Amino acid sequence: MKKGLFIAMFALVVASFLAAPLASYAGGTITGKVTYAGKAEEKEFSFAKFPNPKFCPKIPKKELSQGDKRLFKSIEVGKDGGLAHAVVSVTDIEDKAFMDGYKGTDVVAEFCEFLPYTGVVVKQKNFHVENHDNDPDDPKSVKGVLHNPHSFEVMGASSSTIFNIGLAEKGSKLDKPAVLRKDKQGSMMRLQCDQHEFMQSFFLPVSSPYYAVVKDDGTFEIKDVPAGKHKVVAWHPFAGKVEAEVDVPEGGKAEAKFQVKK
Repeated sequence: MKKGLFIAMFALVVASFLAAPLASYAGGTITGKVTYAGKAEEKEFSFAKFPNPKFCPKIPKKELSQGDKRLFKSIEVGKDGGLAHAVVSVTDIEDKAFMDGYKGTDVVAEFCEFLPYTGVVVKQKNFHVENHDNDPDDPKSVKGVLHNPHSFEVMGASSSTIFNIGLAEKGSKLDKPAVLRKDKQGSMMRLQCDQHEFMQSFFLPVSSPYYAVVKDDGTFEIKDVPAGKHKVVAWHPFAGKVEAEVDVPEGGKAEAKFQVKK
């Protein structure tokens, strides 16, 4: 055998050997749907009781502004019971590289609403909030509509403040670590504006990239999950939380259906 041919064959064998372990970590996909065994819920807030009663009703989402009232849709149920805004997460994997590299959770205040309504947060990693609101028709709010993001770690009926900072001008922002002490016990993070009570957002602590915020119809997809049996949770800040064991096949798909009940 010629030397050149031998080297080429040897390189091919080595490449195949190295590729095998990589393939074993390809993982699989979890798809499914989160439904709610109940009805949609909402709460009414009178604009007159809060600052900027003429600006806040200008929100483009007309379904949230009805006359002199803001509707806070705490639970939204779509077609076939799909639970909007639920978060699905694999809970038995702690990915240190993901946690170390997490760039932070981003929230914006727009037309007196915190966006997104639900999401995820990583313990001790930064939480960003930026104020996008100003009212050119109000001399007191030309530079900015004052929002006061107040965050809490919530565990059951108890809560403790993480940060409480006012953002007085459009473009002002805060960047603070999410100091969570009970995340492994099942706590969540809640964000509320001290100026406008109807501005609220909620965040589930995660320790890996294997999570998804469901679509409006409750469906979700989580890719590249390591093969094997995993604990997966479906969570909603007002509807509740359920957990299931999901067996993820190598390179395949696992279907998981969750029904959340209060």
